[in-house]
Amino acid sequence: MVIKVFLATSSGSTAIKKKQQDVVAFLEALKVDYTQLDIACNMENRMWMRQNVPEEKKPANGIPLPPQIFNEESYCGDYDTFFNAKEDNSVYAFLGLPPPPGSKEAEQADKVHIVENGTRAEDSNAEGIFDDSTEVPVEERNGDAHGEEQQAADEEEEEGEGCEEEVAEGETDDDEGTEGETAGDEALAEEEEEIVEDAHKTHAEEGEEHEEEAE
Repeated sequence: MVIKVFLATSSGSTAIKKKQQDVVAFLEALKVDYTQLDIACNMENRMWMRQNVPEEKKPANGIPLPPQIFNEESYCGDYDTFFNAKEDNSVYAFLGLPPPPGSKEAEQADKVHIVENGTRAEDSNAEGIFDDSTEVPVEERNGDAHGEEQQAADEEEEEGEGCEEEVAEGETDDDEGTEGETAGDEALAEEEEEIVEDAHKTHAEEGEEHEEEAE
């Protein structure tokens, strides 16, 4: 897009010359590409400018005075409109150009966007970026984890009680087995004592018989 500035290089009006110089100097300071079109020496430029300035923007006599500013074929405004845009830091909007990043006009555009939409453009989810600005309370966020931990602890406690019961039952069986073995040992001891006593009795009887025979 090329900005076109229609001006009169040989104008006898000091006011018009000053306005033209003000527009050109400001565009050069902004490093905006523009083209100067002289209407004083070029009839075609003069006719084109007069035909493309909107009727409501023309003075009472119907002949617009320079400088007149266009963006290609789109009308931007005259000097008064340009001056108001410069005072409002909205020259790029006046020219129909996007403001460069970091400029005052770009910062103002961001503020307007925030007021209208309640959020910055880079913070929006238009590109599918997840917005986690609303934090979930820690209790709710960790509720499932705490529930699983509690369940695992209950299961471990139940398993521990089962093991203790099994150990207790095993000890009871061992005690019963030990008592059985002890009773068996006592019975064997009694049998051995009876055998020994019988043997003693037998030997005593045999000794008595021998003594009787010897007599």
